[in-house]
Formats: sequence, C-alpha cells, structure tokens
Amino acid sequence: MGWLPLTLVCALALASADALTKARLSDYSLRELTFVRLTLTGLILSPLVFAQPFPDLPWAFWGWIVATVPLEIVAMLLYMSAIRDHSLAYTVPYLAFTPVFVVLTGYVLLGETLSPGGFVGILLVVTGAWLLNLKGVHLRSWRSWLAPFCSIFHNRGSLAMLGAALLYGITSVGTKGAMQYMQPELFGPFYSLLVGLMLVPLLGLATPRAIGRVWRKPWAVLGTALLMGLMMVTHFIAITQVEVAYMVAVKRSSLLFGILYGALLFHETGLGRHLAAGSIIISGVLIIAWA
Repeated sequence: MGWLPLTLVCALALASADALTKARLSDYSLRELTFVRLTLTGLILSPLVFAQPFPDLPWAFWGWIVATVPLEIVAMLLYMSAIRDHSLAYTVPYLAFTPVFVVLTGYVLLGETLSPGGFVGILLVVTGAWLLNLKGVHLRSWRSWLAPFCSIFHNRGSLAMLGAALLYGITSVGTKGAMQYMQPELFGPFYSLLVGLMLVPLLGLATPRAIGRVWRKPWAVLGTALLMGLMMVTHFIAITQVEVAYMVAVKRSSLLFGILYGALLFHETGLGRHLAAGSIIISGVLIIAWA
C-alpha cells in the first residue's frame, strides 16, 4: 500500500480514537485517558521494538529525548482535556496550528527557515481559525472582526488544544532531532513505549487496583489503544515512503474526520461552517508542507 492511503488510514484512526474516547471514555480521568492512549498503546507496540536491531546511541540522542518526553506528556493531558470535555468542532481543528509553531521552533532549534509560501500557509491556517469562530461579524465594527480570535481564549477546549499544538510544535522538532540517530521504523514504537512506561509512576496508576479500574470499560479501552496503535504503525510506515512534511500534511485530514464525527455522533451544529473552516486550515497546512 502506498504512502497516501496509509496516511489517510492513519488520519482516520486518530480521529476515530478521539471520537471513541469522547463517546465511551468521557467519565475517565485525564490520568486514565493518558494511560490508555500512551502507556497501553506503547505496550501494544512493544513487540516492534524488540523485533528490530537496536543501534548504539550517542548522548545527543538522549538529550533530545529528555527534553521532549515531559512536553509530550503535558501535551497529551491538554489534548485529552480538550476532546473529552469540549466540542470536537471547536477543538481538533486547532491542532493544525502545530506546523505554524514548528516554523518558529524549527528555526530556533534546528535553524530551519520559512519560504514565502510558508507565510501564505500560516495566513490560511489563521483565517480558518477565524472562520471557525465566526459569529455575528459586522462589517463596520472592527472589534467584531477580532471577536472570533478573542473567542479562542474564552473557550477552554480551544485554548487547551492550542496549548497542545504549541507543545507538539516543540516535540515534533525534538523528535526530528532524535531521529538523526535512529530509523523512524524503530523510533516510533520505541518512543511510544518509553513515554508510556514513564507515565506509569507519574500518573499514580502503578498498583494493580488502579490499573484494574482503567479496564472497567474493556472494549472501549482496547479499541482506543488499538486505534492509536494503528495510527502509530501507519504513520511510521508511510513516513519511510515519502518526505515527512508531505505525510504530516495529509495526516491533518484527521481534523475534517473529527468535525464529521462531531456532527454525526454528537450532533454538533454548524457542520457547513466547520467543514469550510477546516478545509481552509488543511489548505494552509498543505502549503506550509510543500513550501
């Protein structure tokens, strides 16, 4: 299977995991949700770690890992808080701001520069975010034109996802730095397992009783973890077949899947406006990737 269908499967798996989490695990604590989506997924992928030869790793690799893993954990907590307690249509699209933040973090940490096309892409992402919150704009009132941006900071779900996008903008650059020393096919399962295992004592779920409580909805828990595992596997298989920027840009179609899930499963209103805004955001991400 080529990288494009693999990436679409990856995007659909991520959006499906989000929808299943919101539909069946909304009564789980943030610690439990993070355990399911990171630790359990890491354990499911662990055979892929031990099935491959492990390279000798320099201290620079571990430096990237130490700097990245804590931010990954905080980002997932913000992500889980956003999709569990708030509308998917007003949360998942803000994940598209990750490549916007990567422009800044990539320049600071890796010396990557932005092309003119990249600025156009950023403008489209911002425009899509504005349209997503567009309500009652009056042409003669400049303040009403700023209201859609202000509403982001009044919606805790949108703000939490924006914070997650910022942290993912840092971790994506950090993991790119680490992958200078390890092949992506091994790095994905290894990183997932490492983050997952580090979470066990941090989440206070190290006792059999605490872990047993996580399994009070076994099918939903297993389904979510398997979907996240499918997302990880297809992500890193696709990444070996094409440039990372192209794959990640197409993966952001998960935002549109998330909006559709919000309308179909949770009866969220404003589907037309949300899809239009999401399409503009996706266009901006594609331009950033191809610029």
